[in-house]
Amino acid sequence: MASIAPTKTNLLKLRQELSFARLGHELLDQKRNILVLELLALVDQTVDFQERVVRALAEAYRTLQEAVMHTGKLKVATLASAVNIAAEITLKQRRVMGVRLPVVETSFVEHPPYYSPMGTSFWIDGSINEFKQALQLMGRLAELKISVIRLATEVRKTIRKVNALEKIAIPELRSNVLFIQNRLEENERDMFVLMKMVKNRLLVRKGGD
Repeated sequence: MASIAPTKTNLLKLRQELSFARLGHELLDQKRNILVLELLALVDQTVDFQERVVRALAEAYRTLQEAVMHTGKLKVATLASAVNIAAEITLKQRRVMGVRLPVVETSFVEHPPYYSPMGTSFWIDGSINEFKQALQLMGRLAELKISVIRLATEVRKTIRKVNALEKIAIPELRSNVLFIQNRLEENERDMFVLMKMVKNRLLVRKGGD
């Protein structure tokens, strides 16, 4: 504070910096609130999709077990090797307050028929469909988990910036502005007293003449 010259130019400069810091604090505070709301929503979705993935995998393995029981393990393995399904995972992005979040899209390119329906069980087809659904859910779950991690990281960064402005930068600027204001007011009072003394002396001299 002592290194700041108490001039009107510095006072104007510090007032502008204080105004800018307050605006930055307000915008960062809004950003933090939006990010937190988005993060909470994604956390809820992540929990939901985690449960859905567990249920989907359990159902997929249940239907696979049924297929083995009805058709035989060797035949199921043979039929599985004949399945020609290509899984395509497309990665895109969306932005939330400047944060890049992934968008995972899972699709399948099928080349049926995989095998003759004669001598096979409907559990095999059911198992294939269940595993496809589970894979789609897993892609969405991965998207959500990565988004939660990125948002949580950005929330922490934003909170640090908000706290730095709120607890350090703004109070320091406010203190500096007050310091210069007080010094300028003090200088004005001293100047007023000095001018009054000069005026009185001039009047005394003039009266003596």
